[in-house]
Amino acid sequence: MSAEKWLSPAEAAAWRAYLVSNMLLMRALDRQLLTDSNIAHTHYGVLVQLSDRPGGSARMTQLAAIMDHSQSRMSHAVSRLEKNGWVRRELDPIDKRVIHVVLTEPGREVLSAAAPGHVRCVRENLFDGLTPEQVESFREVCEVMLDRLTEGRAGGSPNAGFDELTAQREAQAVRRRRRNGSWSDGGT
Repeated sequence: MSAEKWLSPAEAAAWRAYLVSNMLLMRALDRQLLTDSNIAHTHYGVLVQLSDRPGGSARMTQLAAIMDHSQSRMSHAVSRLEKNGWVRRELDPIDKRVIHVVLTEPGREVLSAAAPGHVRCVRENLFDGLTPEQVESFREVCEVMLDRLTEGRAGGSPNAGFDELTAQREAQAVRRRRRNGSWSDGGT
């Protein structure tokens, strides 16, 4: 029987602080989006993902992988967005088994209207309390986590069933946007 390497007191304190702060931040973001824009944080995330893609379109399966949702959950989210007129589904012209989700003009307008409040909430609850050096350290820590979670290790991956190639591409896009300074475009 092998002995597990338990978290040190410093690691345990950091882990707990991360868990609680992440939960509270996600709750604050969801509350802000629902209150100010009548849109769930998850649905806002779908609109952001579509707006970041050429033509505002993505395959349903790709979108589910990027959002780390099951096909069923993604289909339900898209149905709600479609009901609001913010997205539409289109069959792939070549492979009729493939469904594309396309951001509509009303969806872009909702996203544009919601983005300033969302960014303000992120700033107030996270970045306004950090020094520039802490922001850089935070980014570095998040990139290390992102690399480890998307490296596609054989066996035992924490994201079993997650499209590793899509996740790696997302991680690369995050780094590219950071290098290009395009984080202030409202698409968080």
